[in-house]
Amino acid sequence: MAASGGGGKGNGEGCCGGTLFPEESFRSWSAYGRALLETGPRLRDRLTARSLDATEVNEVRGRSGADMRRNLTWWDLIWFGIGAVIGAGIFVLTGQEAKEAAGPAVVVSYAISGVSAMLAVFCYTEFAIEIPVAGGSFAYLRVELGDFMAFIAAGNILLEYCIGGAAVARSWTSYFATLLNHHPDDFRVHAAALAEGYSELDPIAVAVTAAICALAVLSTKGSSRFNYVLSILHLAVIAFIVVAGLTKANAANLSADFAPFGARGIFAASAVLFFAYLGFDAVSTMAEETRNPARDIPVGLVGAMTLTTAVYCLLALVLCLMQPYTEIDADAPFSVAFTTVGMDWAKYIVAFGALKGMTTVLLVGAVGQARYLTHIARTHMAPPCLAQVHPRFGTPVYATVVMMVATAVIALFTNLGILSNLLSISTLFIFTLVAMALLVRRYYVAGETAASDRNRLVACLAVIVASSIATAAYWGMTSSGGGGWVAYVVTVAAWLAATAYLQWGVPKARAPKMWGVPLVPWLPSASIFINIFLLGSIDGASFMRFLIWTAALLAYYFFVGLHASYDTAKAIDAEAEAARVEEGAHKVAVGGCRFG
Repeated sequence: MAASGGGGKGNGEGCCGGTLFPEESFRSWSAYGRALLETGPRLRDRLTARSLDATEVNEVRGRSGADMRRNLTWWDLIWFGIGAVIGAGIFVLTGQEAKEAAGPAVVVSYAISGVSAMLAVFCYTEFAIEIPVAGGSFAYLRVELGDFMAFIAAGNILLEYCIGGAAVARSWTSYFATLLNHHPDDFRVHAAALAEGYSELDPIAVAVTAAICALAVLSTKGSSRFNYVLSILHLAVIAFIVVAGLTKANAANLSADFAPFGARGIFAASAVLFFAYLGFDAVSTMAEETRNPARDIPVGLVGAMTLTTAVYCLLALVLCLMQPYTEIDADAPFSVAFTTVGMDWAKYIVAFGALKGMTTVLLVGAVGQARYLTHIARTHMAPPCLAQVHPRFGTPVYATVVMMVATAVIALFTNLGILSNLLSISTLFIFTLVAMALLVRRYYVAGETAASDRNRLVACLAVIVASSIATAAYWGMTSSGGGGWVAYVVTVAAWLAATAYLQWGVPKARAPKMWGVPLVPWLPSASIFINIFLLGSIDGASFMRFLIWTAALLAYYFFVGLHASYDTAKAIDAEAEAARVEEGAHKVAVGGCRFG
């Protein structure tokens, strides 16, 4: 099946509007009714539909009209990576998780989250080099897992960016208040009529989001320059925190009770602290604007994540050396820690640094989320008008504005605690799918891989996922560090056996053209295992919100997205067939002229 994408112009007066949904199914209410009656066959078609690398890079990308400008280098990507990741997480969640979940072992929690993020970085890097388009993981999943899984991931990608940006924007307000010597909540407006968790309105977060949107619309290269200037200042502040904090360090704060909440607390904190590593996937969406993807993307992504993990572990260590974990402030940990050790003036430097970091996170998030939505709209799973690239600015203006409006609305109402857990679920879910897609890419090529090898691949993937889920479920159901060890021996052994059989019992179908993830299948399989295990440490209420969102996505897909992508795919098939017929007729005509 060809990729889903453009094609099919409406008359402007259909049931859903000709410019919003121009496909055949939406030209009239009767056409829409006929499409709904065909939902079953169309769903079967799209469940097995897989795109091609060339389709994503050429045909799908071409639906934006103007091209995005290729003016980014590995230097830009490293700073985009640092700017995307080092922000609200380290300055806000470190105190919360050290005090309530992990104690001084929060350093270990950061290391575990960092390993999981790095495994995902490897997978993203190979895909971004081979399929250098703005769609990021959405495009990768369309190629390897098909339209339906790509759409479910796409909805969670957009959710991830909206709630991630909202969380950072609200944290921006808190640190801005601290910088002005106010309580973090002083600039929020309490709305008593709203439910708890949604009643502290944050107009400053909305204003900051709007300002970032304007900058992201004007220029990607300009955003890059602004980002790395702020990121350099931010790293200077981090260096100050480390040096000044170590002058007030007390080793007894670590040795007294390093892991007071045990292994369960360490992994529970890792699941939440994964929030602090989010944003690097936004860098993969900039592959379309990178001059030399094969060189620049590995250096940019891996370099940024390595530096970020080291910085996070070091900052968490300094904080726990400065104060006993029981005295760490959950809202503004570094500022309060400096005040406690007699360096009250330093809290202003910390607040300034936090604001700089959060500003760059918002900026890179705005750039990345708009490019995701742009590529989704190119496939017509979202209104195709959102795919347009401005001919003057070379940026996706409509997609940027739509995503930032959604982010601003969430930031106005919702507190950080609700946002961070839901964000971690969406992201871990997407990273798991990307790791699975990489294994499919290496071991399966349609039309070439034997059916027996394909079946062995599916069986191995099923055991890897099932054993990971079983391990996470058993961990989540037991009340202390994990009950008896026998269950873990069984589940981990099953994971090892499935991965080993994939290594030695299933032949690889393809090798990467330029740069590839090392130790395949072990690293992608480990990424699946760790991501699913961390999911098992997240609270049930967050999973309920995730399921509600997924149900809403499915409703949209069955009533809109499925029919738009189906019509578009058929239009592309027809265009390709017409091109082949025309090419054949041309060859016949040329031959007739030559030999006639």
